[in-house]
Amino acid sequence: MLDIVRKNVVEISGRDAREVRVVACPYRICPLGAHIDHQGGIVTAMTINYGVLLGFVPSDDAEVVLQSGQFKGITRFRVDDLQKPIENRGNITWESYARGAVYALQNSGYDLRKGIIGYISGVNGLDSSGLSSSAAVGIAYLLALENVNDLVLSPVDNIQLDKSIENRYLGLENGILDPSAILLSRYGYLTFMDCKTASPSYVYFSELSKSQQPQGRPPFKILLAFSGLQHNLPKSRGYNMRVFECKEAARALLCASGSEDAPILRKVDPGVYEAQKCILDENLAKRAEHYFSEMKRVVKGREAWARGDLQELGQLISASGRSSIVNYECGSKEMIQLYEILLKAPGVLGARFSGAGFRGCCLAIVESDRAEEAAAYVGAEYERSQPELVSKIPADRRVLVCEPGDSAQVILQS
Repeated sequence: MLDIVRKNVVEISGRDAREVRVVACPYRICPLGAHIDHQGGIVTAMTINYGVLLGFVPSDDAEVVLQSGQFKGITRFRVDDLQKPIENRGNITWESYARGAVYALQNSGYDLRKGIIGYISGVNGLDSSGLSSSAAVGIAYLLALENVNDLVLSPVDNIQLDKSIENRYLGLENGILDPSAILLSRYGYLTFMDCKTASPSYVYFSELSKSQQPQGRPPFKILLAFSGLQHNLPKSRGYNMRVFECKEAARALLCASGSEDAPILRKVDPGVYEAQKCILDENLAKRAEHYFSEMKRVVKGREAWARGDLQELGQLISASGRSSIVNYECGSKEMIQLYEILLKAPGVLGARFSGAGFRGCCLAIVESDRAEEAAAYVGAEYERSQPELVSKIPADRRVLVCEPGDSAQVILQS
């Protein structure tokens, strides 16, 4: 794939192949911590060995010229053109993320003088699937623009810049989980991000050093099972509505305790929640219950991961999935079917929705030596349940067997 990306950049730019640089931005999964990042919660993340590649060379001037491996057309604009937030989400296209990266850098005071000539490609079938492909794309553009303009920014800086793309430019009220996972993950570790303080911590998987597999590979793999339902989160009203409901629950609980803190659930003491949760109406009570129960699962998950207890970790992941359905009320009929099929698959230790959970895919952790068997089972069972949807998914993209990945990086041609 790297060679294909580089070849396309050479064709577009007319430059020598040795000049081509590539940003590799992995997709991410969130084993625990579903839907609580925007409430200042603690979330877990790791990347996988699939993602977005952006090949690029510096422009001779301020022009940006881009092609996509997934979408038609060429986009052209200048980095010295003032970018304004998109007012109508129906106008969001694949080029919006590149413009959003320029917007975020401009509004943070960075001087952009050079553009890029580039070719970007994700994995066919994995865009809009709940793996944070939008954050991967946004970060890819940020890193490329910073590279050609000799800007040296920290991962924490880029987390906030990607948040600016999503929140301020595209109008999506998400938190920092996605960019944090992509920029901070380390192979062999589970990243724990405190979304209140924006501080990460890492827990090493103790069993990795004991693994009998070559190169210290963990004794589990990751299954990604695709529903066939595409989902463009910036155009979704369901996501933003649930964020609003979480804030309203926090507002009511804080008011009942006499606090005037900003209305996010992290500001609510768990004891106050237990004492006052009876004042919440049904919807708000469900959102709050998901938040507080998920925070407990994250704490238990940290301990289970550290000691290499995949059985307990899997049970916590499945419980997270169930709470997403019952309390957070996301997941279509098809997504719930897929989740339940995964729970029955041989060797699967735990499963839940990936991403926002309204559409896209489900993830599972599975014993390494049963991963292919589990993938075949899930593919056959879901096809039996949803033959029309499955027919729209490329045969080699219906259930992927993945491994943990590393963080985003710029790869220079050797």
